[in-house]
Amino acid sequence: MSESKGIVLFEEKYVRRIWDEKTQKWFFSVIDAVGILSDSENPRRYWSDLKRKLIKEGYHELYEKIVQLKMQAADGKERATDSADAETLLRIIQSIPSSKAEPFKRWLAKVGYERMQEIENPELATARIRDTYRIKGYSDEWIALRMRGIATRDELTDEWKNRGVEESREYQILTAEISKAAFGMTPSEYKQLKGLDKGGENLRDHMTDLELIFSQLSEAATTEIARNDDAQGFVQNKNAAQRGGKIAGDARRNLEAQTGRRVSTKDNYKHLTESKKRKAVKSKKASDEKE
Repeated sequence: MSESKGIVLFEEKYVRRIWDEKTQKWFFSVIDAVGILSDSENPRRYWSDLKRKLIKEGYHELYEKIVQLKMQAADGKERATDSADAETLLRIIQSIPSSKAEPFKRWLAKVGYERMQEIENPELATARIRDTYRIKGYSDEWIALRMRGIATRDELTDEWKNRGVEESREYQILTAEISKAAFGMTPSEYKQLKGLDKGGENLRDHMTDLELIFSQLSEAATTEIARNDDAQGFVQNKNAAQRGGKIAGDARRNLEAQTGRRVSTKDNYKHLTESKKRKAVKSKKASDEKE
């Protein structure tokens, strides 16, 4: 299965998803959807009970359409989880008594349509990511840095893939090497500094402008070194990662010596409140109406 991975928001709650290029369909995490619709404190158990109920009632065909796909879990690791395309997920939704069922159905249809648009015009995907950050309350200046960092990161991971680095585990190790050389700590240690959940919160979504700049520098430098050395496989790319990270680390230390202030701080964006999110949503709606 050829996939592109990501998450999408429904009423400020995350739903993990994977796009299958072969079938041209989104596959969604069933547990994420069930958790939103049921408001259960234990979505996994709720889904387990519902599966037994569906099988007992004769929905064997539905159960057979559910597939196990790897998605990022709360601890940041890739784990197999029950996944379903939109059609199958709609049938599951019908079995859950919830006032959110109809809005969720409309949301599913919208997500599918948006993907078709993004295939025809990739710039739309970038625009929607920007809108998501605006809704969360981030400034346009911060968003510009974050978007550039995402592009740099994608370029690096594409390079790793083409150079024989295995996804998931090896990507995590190389990323940790870059981070240690650039900031003196691994991503998990960085999250601890900022008071973030180990798996549930994206570190870069809580970085300051300077932290994002040095992250981008470290990964851009790693990409250039890997290309220049024609690094192949994990070991050679690990060496490139350490050297690329060191370039950013040296620049960071130089700046800190000049200013007397540390680049890596405890600052995060947890202060972005629901009221700010609502204000951003209203602002975006007003802007859309003008257009």
